[in-house]
Amino acid sequence: MTNDSSMKTQRAAKAFTRRTLMKTTVATGAIAVASPAIVRDAFSSSGEINILMWSDYLPEGFVNSFTNDTGIKLNFTGIGSNEEIINKMKATQGSGFDICSPTNNRSGQWSNLGLLQPFDTKKLANLANVNPPMIAIGDNEWNFDGKGSHWLPHIWGTEGIGWGTDKWAPADGEPSYGDVWDKANAGKTMMRAHSGMLGAGLYLERIGKLKPGSVLVDAYQSEEKMRPVWDQITKFCIENKSNIKLLWDDADTQKNGLLNEGVIVGQTWDGPPLAMKTGGEPITYQAPKEGSMAWVDGMSVPTGAKNIDQIYAFIDYCYKPEPAGKAIDDHGYNSVVLGADGFAGQAYKKNFAEAYPGSALGNLNPWPAEGQWYADVRTEYVNKFKTA
Repeated sequence: MTNDSSMKTQRAAKAFTRRTLMKTTVATGAIAVASPAIVRDAFSSSGEINILMWSDYLPEGFVNSFTNDTGIKLNFTGIGSNEEIINKMKATQGSGFDICSPTNNRSGQWSNLGLLQPFDTKKLANLANVNPPMIAIGDNEWNFDGKGSHWLPHIWGTEGIGWGTDKWAPADGEPSYGDVWDKANAGKTMMRAHSGMLGAGLYLERIGKLKPGSVLVDAYQSEEKMRPVWDQITKFCIENKSNIKLLWDDADTQKNGLLNEGVIVGQTWDGPPLAMKTGGEPITYQAPKEGSMAWVDGMSVPTGAKNIDQIYAFIDYCYKPEPAGKAIDDHGYNSVVLGADGFAGQAYKKNFAEAYPGSALGNLNPWPAEGQWYADVRTEYVNKFKTA
């Protein structure tokens, strides 16, 4: 089965590159002041907003400050995967929530569903605070039927290696996705099934078992090219499955694994271990030899959204540097807002530098755009691994 995935991947590469993320870490920008008119308009509807978002993205302090500043009640439903978002939106036909939070590379799975509506960016006074290349992701990849962007950036991060510093250390100071599968760590590692298998593939590329570009280029072009790659990945993962202690599915599972479940090293998002590190736990995170997998999670408006004025008030608040920066210390990820890092605690810059030492930022692997065909075939292989 062939499709337009290679074209989508090429467009995504132009919109979301290693350079995009590196610019975010060093750029500064003018800080816009929220328009009083926008805040006043937010009270013209029901005075609340219903948000479907990744489980650790809205810390209590952020929610409280938003409500205190705007008077809007925030109702939050946490999720742990893009599949949850899509399935909930399909089940409700785009109703029940005012904002959902798909990842940048999932546009191909949303474009034909008719479940999202375009933004009126003129309603966002603080949009100028956002890193322009990340806004361009929505303009380029989420402009469905020429109606404008259906996605705005919110938080960016990576997936790499997290570990307990009092229990484990990488052999040569630099971790690898292969450490998760290493017999030396058997019964003490964790991963998320689909991305852990992707990480295994990158490890196989590095050690010469797969040719370079197999996992993040060839496999995204067609089913015919994907299957030979994933056949090898799945074979390796099944052969070494007994070394894995825990399959995580959200931020809390990752934290609990490292703190309470005997996990010494795992393939994790950056946020959970770095948030724990900021809190004083003996936990850290670092980009592996093969390169971290980078993503941007965004905000989209379902077609059945009811509280339109509150939606724009919320997004504009997310784009204020101070609340965006203060939230970093709680969730551990990175803001798309220019200048937000200046409001994060002292630990943030230190943690960031330690997570991406040397050339690690230049070695990031932006997650390619994936169509529904890719997600379906991947699920087939993931299920084969899980049931083995």
